Amino acid sequence: MFPENMNNRPTTGLRSSLERELISKYLLEKGYLLEDLETMTEEETKNLMSDACKYASLKLAEMESRAHFRQKLTEVCQSLK
Repeated sequence: MFPENMNNRPTTGLRSSLERELISKYLLEKGYLLEDLETMTEEETKNLMSDACKYASLKLAEMESRAHFRQKLTEVCQSLK
């Protein structure tokens, strides 16, 4: 069963594109393609996508945190000039 919410998610913007790439990366590392979910049971799909979404969410949070840190560091460095 293919997860319905994957098709209903926003498909524009950098964050959504990156999220889809991270989910695809996670699935690939586990030996699956997004299309493989169509042939899996609902429970298998739910479990795999839950793990993939958690992975993507954590990676996005990490990237946002790093960007925020870099911005703050830049501001501090500029204030010291």
